[in-house]
Amino acid sequence: MSIVVENITKTYGSQKALDAISFSINSGEIVGFLGPNGAGKSTMMKIITTYINPTEGVVTVNGHQVATEPMLVKQSVGYLPEHNPLYLDMYVREYVQFNASVHKVSKERIEQVIEQVGLTPEAHKKISQLSKGYRQRVGLAAALLHDPEVLILDEPTTGLDPNQLVEIRGLIKEIGKTKTVLFSTHIMQEVEAVCDRVIIINKGKLVIDKKLNELKSNEQQILEVEFDLRVEEQLLKQLPHLTTAVNVFDTTWQLTFNSQEDMRSVVFDFAHDNGLKLLQSSQKNQDLESLFRSLTKG
Repeated sequence: MSIVVENITKTYGSQKALDAISFSINSGEIVGFLGPNGAGKSTMMKIITTYINPTEGVVTVNGHQVATEPMLVKQSVGYLPEHNPLYLDMYVREYVQFNASVHKVSKERIEQVIEQVGLTPEAHKKISQLSKGYRQRVGLAAALLHDPEVLILDEPTTGLDPNQLVEIRGLIKEIGKTKTVLFSTHIMQEVEAVCDRVIIINKGKLVIDKKLNELKSNEQQILEVEFDLRVEEQLLKQLPHLTTAVNVFDTTWQLTFNSQEDMRSVVFDFAHDNGLKLLQSSQKNQDLESLFRSLTKG
């Protein structure tokens, strides 16, 4: 296991930021770490990267305990915090060289990383001259310099435009071919495009930890249907496998079923048998965004 988190609790006075959270991440996984603002994501990442200590529990990274072997953990972890700390008056290559001196890496490695993150055309510029997307690349370069086995990225795409999003997303996916990556984000499409697995926390507690393909293969079906006449909910409850029926507007209903069977033909037959016409039917299976909302609302 690259990362093992066991019963981590973190309190600030009377406030419990993390409440007995446990999970583990295998080598080579790309894991999306999700949760609403204030859920405890950044706190968890700061604990994994040795920046703060937990109140209770144990974290192990590549076999080293965060509390007792922080230097060994730092040697095997690359970290891009939410607020990317950069010296804006430094030139890109100068800043990367400055970080390289801390890790005592070679000049060849410096140029390799600059090229890897796509900074070669910008390496002669001051960081203050760069766009937000390129500044994130500078932060990634600093995190990758010592060739860590684990990469921790806290909101790496915040504030990027759509083109920058695609570029950084592709870069993360490429890096994930050789490293374990844990990154937090609020962009669900990003998780679906990049991640193998999703961990969601809410109010300091873990609410879901599943592989992305497991989430996508659940049996829940959501159909939005429009009848030619108004229908009473009591009548709709005759439909097999129906779990909820929500009147969206007038004669339009959102029907949720729990079945592997395609329920569109069942709804069509139901309408015919009850003297109704089905004017429209569309499948709206639950995506990650709606799952996130249902798990974290309130």
